[in-house]
Amino acid sequence: MTDASVTRSARIVDTLVDAFDDLMSANPAAFRTKFRKMAADPFAFYRGSACLFYADVAERDDPWADERTSRVWIQGDLHAENFGTYMDGDGVLIFDVNDFDEAYVGHFTWDVLRFAASMALLGWRKAISDDDITTLVRGYVRGYVDQVRTFVDKDDDRAFALNLRTAEGAIRQVLQLARLRTRVELLDDITETEGFDRILRDGPGVRRLDDDERGRVVDAFTRYLDSIPESKRFRGVAYTVKDVVGRSGFGIGSAGLPAYTVLIEGLNEALDNDVVVSMKQGNVAAPSRVVTDPEIAGAFEHHGHRTAVSQRALQAHADRLLGWTDLDGVGFVVSEVSPYENDLDWSNLTEPEEILPVVEYLGRATAKVHCVADSDADHTLVPFSTEDAILAVLDGREQEFADWVVEFAHSYSARVREDHALFVEAFRGGAIPGVASTGQLG
Repeated sequence: MTDASVTRSARIVDTLVDAFDDLMSANPAAFRTKFRKMAADPFAFYRGSACLFYADVAERDDPWADERTSRVWIQGDLHAENFGTYMDGDGVLIFDVNDFDEAYVGHFTWDVLRFAASMALLGWRKAISDDDITTLVRGYVRGYVDQVRTFVDKDDDRAFALNLRTAEGAIRQVLQLARLRTRVELLDDITETEGFDRILRDGPGVRRLDDDERGRVVDAFTRYLDSIPESKRFRGVAYTVKDVVGRSGFGIGSAGLPAYTVLIEGLNEALDNDVVVSMKQGNVAAPSRVVTDPEIAGAFEHHGHRTAVSQRALQAHADRLLGWTDLDGVGFVVSEVSPYENDLDWSNLTEPEEILPVVEYLGRATAKVHCVADSDADHTLVPFSTEDAILAVLDGREQEFADWVVEFAHSYSARVREDHALFVEAFRGGAIPGVASTGQLG
């Protein structure tokens, strides 16, 4: 291994340990699983190492960042697999960004760059040529800039959405498949009937609570209700708690985070209207590790609060059950476990001509989360028109911006492929403290 590789390997390990040390100490088995998933390929490594991306990108010059464009609500972990469907607060099926665990305030370019590099990695995994990857990244940037300009030109930003009436092709198909899902199917999967009522079903990753822990979780859930805006609150029996369990087994991004599933009554006492709610500990947002403005950090009570506030700032019609609470002094984000969530499946998108219209849509979706907020969003941290600020730095320089993003996509995806190999060797060799295997076979 060269001196440069040794230095880079140490940076990878140190950055991961600095980001996850507390969680690794609390649940080393969860992080062994996370790291083995990250070892699968460079894209999986990239998904699980947002902290490394920010450590790197914060050291690069950003010619598009000024006083306003460096202070935009961003999704924080924008990659090709963080898009999908959800039912918005007005009952409309939407295709959009669908993960807000890393959301924060930062440079608008960070989301664009993170997605572009993920597109280059996904293209490499599909053996797409560099020239075609360039075309795809340019298509994404074109969709982004065009939609920002549309938001500047039109008064009603919140009217724009990718839904069953506006989307075509693969995006429309994802929405159509989501529409076929039902609440009853979700309930039958997660719950079972006991006597004349529903309870949460036991299974892998489900942990029954003792009376003391259950009482503390129910108390935290009751306090969460105060975080729901008055305009979004249900009436009557809706929030009556029927059952609570502990949960584990989340994906790459949420490894080691304590969580609970809460079954509540829903709009009425009919069993097919029960609602499943997730109460998950908020994680430290990856961008927050490089954003040093104390006003931004001080705006949030805890990471659960930060996650929910950020999501409202990034969605035009946020989940009516979205909110936050705290348990034993730790922040949790609360949201519905929806039957209508359906991720974009990239496995059947193989040819560049099939992928191009999709990434143009994704560029528009990215512009939407940057420029359009829920009516109950907090505008204190970002008190200006985001679309006006972004267009002010891009107008007349769109080609230069696209070239800049394309160069990053290719160079950083190559960096990630090398980093992945270094990470695998470090993990295999026991160089990441706190996640060593408990023993050896044989």
